Amino acid sequence: MLHNKLIYGLASSVSVLPALYGQVKQETPNIIILMADQLRVDLMQREGYPLNTMPFADSLARTGTWFNKAYTAAPASGPARVCMLTGRFPKATHVRSNHNIQDAFYTKDLFDVASEQGYKTALIGKNHSHLSKERVDYWSPYNHGGQESDKKNEKGRAFDKYLGTLDMYANMEPSPYGVEAQLPYRMVNDASQWIASLDGSPFCMWFSIAEPHNPYQTCEPYYSMFSPESLPQMRSSAKDRKTKGAEYELLAEMMNMGHVGYEDNLQRLRSVYHGMLRMIDDQFARLVSELKRQNIYDNTIIIFIADHGDYAGEYGLMKKGVGLDDAIARIPMQWSGPGINTSVSPHDAHVSIVDIFPTICEIMGAPIPIGVQGRSLWPMLQGKSYPKQEFESVIAEDGYGGMYYTKEDGSDYREEGAVGKKGLFFDELNTWSQSGTMRMLRKGDFKLVYDMDGNGQLYNMKEDPSELNNLFGNPQHMDIQNELISNLLRWEISTEDYLPVPRKRYRFKRNEHNYIFKK
Repeated sequence: MLHNKLIYGLASSVSVLPALYGQVKQETPNIIILMADQLRVDLMQREGYPLNTMPFADSLARTGTWFNKAYTAAPASGPARVCMLTGRFPKATHVRSNHNIQDAFYTKDLFDVASEQGYKTALIGKNHSHLSKERVDYWSPYNHGGQESDKKNEKGRAFDKYLGTLDMYANMEPSPYGVEAQLPYRMVNDASQWIASLDGSPFCMWFSIAEPHNPYQTCEPYYSMFSPESLPQMRSSAKDRKTKGAEYELLAEMMNMGHVGYEDNLQRLRSVYHGMLRMIDDQFARLVSELKRQNIYDNTIIIFIADHGDYAGEYGLMKKGVGLDDAIARIPMQWSGPGINTSVSPHDAHVSIVDIFPTICEIMGAPIPIGVQGRSLWPMLQGKSYPKQEFESVIAEDGYGGMYYTKEDGSDYREEGAVGKKGLFFDELNTWSQSGTMRMLRKGDFKLVYDMDGNGQLYNMKEDPSELNNLFGNPQHMDIQNELISNLLRWEISTEDYLPVPRKRYRFKRNEHNYIFKK
């Protein structure tokens, strides 16, 4: 991988960076990336949702800048997380699935830059990226099965054992041991203790919550907070899977095999998911209270995001698996803290998870590393001028490549590992759901999805948020279709990976904020 490190190929190009950037080292704030796993953004009240699932996150968004057209680079944990840390799209990182994270291809990532800038660094929570223990100052991993390191907490050990009985699915009853045993609560404890030990040193922390990803579970009072009967009716249902395509129906078939009775339990699953959102939100508030108690909140930038979304009942499905629907591709993104503008929310810019790393580089006063494809949001976040055309659209990717693998090629779901042999486990990211290659472009109210076979989808997201009325090929929408295809082609060319840059003579020119469309 390039992190081994290809600096020999970058030496002549890196030497011109000071002239290109002209940045002056400045006193910089602490950075916390608070990431949720599989959080569906339109279930938040600020998005117009009728239930108040995450009141603290909504209130904090009003103290900074939040984007309602933010997208992951790929709706799968491993690829999305590598993209966030490297500022590169999956086609450049080479991480297009959860099973080749070790192949991550880049020059420097977020933790390299933070360490070089004198920051203390930490991972607390779920990793599922190329990051490794020796590269951070503090390492406290929590995954879907519980805490991976310190097992001193007796209640925590019991809770982790309970998580192991859920087969990555769900509990239809309240979880035992109370909120103090829940992973986000324990993570806040770890973060508070580590921050207190720093004695004022600047820090960069990835606080990565493994929820509301399955196993869907939560304790009281959260379990009963959003009863199945109180939930708003979904805009789509299982009957719409036929409209969406064979992959969606196949996903449901496998899910029924692996999670027996899930369709009968769908409303309860949705209810538990809502409760998990509020539980996460309360721990978010607890973390911020701790920052205030330690007198560092006013010098800390907090970025709240998710790696991807969850169907959460859309098309009669849970989790993720196929397509680039907004339910799984659009993510929350909000920035709050010193220097962050509060006058425009929601911001109408189209932004990506890959934009986070270059933005943090500018906040830290560091040059954006060679190979980064994301664009810095820092001028925009400060309320300064920025080129509007640069953020008129955004893209996302899906698929590990090759031809589509269909049911006609075989249905050995259990042998492949997609469905557990005991009938309790189901991995929605499998050969059938992830094969092929697909691209998405969002621009204004319209969204284009296009695959390697030339199949197109075009949706008016304002009128059709569940993406059921495909306008692709409709003569009345040919102008917008051609505009989006042209825009997608420009994105594809502009984000072609240019690593390694020329070793001799040629000088490599970049915009100081890594803008790719501004001349």
